[in-house]
Amino acid sequence: MNFADLGLSDELTAAVTALGYETPTPIQEQSIPLVLMGRDILGSAQTGTGKTASFTLPMIDILANGRAKARMPRSLILAPTRELAAQVADNFNQFATNHNLSMALLIGGVSFADQEAALDKGVDVLIATPGRLLDHFERGKVLLQDVKILVIDEADRMLDMGFIPDIERIVGTLPVMRQTLFFSATLSDEIKGIGSKFVINPKVISVAPPAATASTIEAKLLWTPPRKKRETLRHLLRSEEIQNAVIFCNRKRDISTLLSSLKRHEFKAVALHGDMTQSARLAALDEFKEGVSPLLIASDVAARGLDIPSVSHVFNFDVPSNAEDYVHRIGRTGRAGRSGKAFTLAMPNDDDRKLVAAVETLTGAPIDVLEGHEPHATPAPDKTKGKAKKPNKSENRNEHGELRPVAWVGGNSFKDCDHIPAFLRSA
Repeated sequence: MNFADLGLSDELTAAVTALGYETPTPIQEQSIPLVLMGRDILGSAQTGTGKTASFTLPMIDILANGRAKARMPRSLILAPTRELAAQVADNFNQFATNHNLSMALLIGGVSFADQEAALDKGVDVLIATPGRLLDHFERGKVLLQDVKILVIDEADRMLDMGFIPDIERIVGTLPVMRQTLFFSATLSDEIKGIGSKFVINPKVISVAPPAATASTIEAKLLWTPPRKKRETLRHLLRSEEIQNAVIFCNRKRDISTLLSSLKRHEFKAVALHGDMTQSARLAALDEFKEGVSPLLIASDVAARGLDIPSVSHVFNFDVPSNAEDYVHRIGRTGRAGRSGKAFTLAMPNDDDRKLVAAVETLTGAPIDVLEGHEPHATPAPDKTKGKAKKPNKSENRNEHGELRPVAWVGGNSFKDCDHIPAFLRSA
């Protein structure tokens, strides 16, 4: 099956083909025809399954005929983070190259004036984070009564970040007669309950998360002591032919520490984490995409939703605490038929051993250990620790084998008296 078989227009199919996409993913194959039919969708799909195209492609064809009015967008896409919203906007611009459609991106950290200017011209597609959209709405700069299509993306993260009340408020201003596309990584009972407030007679679509790594990815595991982790990473960075690479850390403070360390050793790197301003995040991403800084150090949260197809390497500086995150992390490389490499640094302790075992259980195969980086055996516990030590007769003799003198210190106890002056010991 190709994209033309899904009912998309020739212009849109041509744009998709020009981008190098030939075969739709399962979520695209199931969603696109339903969206074109005007059905509501309750979908389960994670990042990396092609979910964004499953709603942006049919939206472009639906919106092809019509014209937006000032401050009255014709469609609305809500995303939980600035990065994900920006990524959706990038995809829309790529897919809509053969269409004359306008788009505005409302996210924090960007000038209100520029966003208001875009809204004043009228936009066909409005992509926004909930907080910034409400800011514009309260200022009277955007009106939502003309929205025909609503997309709520990453609903599970919306819930985790406390955005559901904001979304309920936003949806309350939309027309009742609209099409709603509701996507979440999982469809728990709680998420289904939330989704039922927004969709009408939806078609439920579920795409299982990937549990296996792509055959185009060469994955290696390196066991390394904690104090050797950064040195091991630097050795890999120097020995591998790296075009660009994403380095994953589990904690934000480790990202900053690792960035400083790599810069001290003259590596060009940038960081991506939640404490950065939006302008700093966008600047870091631009540096990485343009090759100015070929190393991007990020956490799973900050990097979620990023789509950079030509990443040559992925490094897990920390073993991910969630086994599924491992599949998504290394899936940043080896895309679109390209080959890629992924290296995971693990410490030979119980915690990392359990995390590695969880990954191998999920993927159904062991991770090959890089030669020279096999795990060291965990030393056996000292069973004598904390217990009284049995006396050793040899310890009561000096270096000449002679009995060492002891002194009576009261009661029925004796004490080694090598420290007592000789004239007392000889008394």
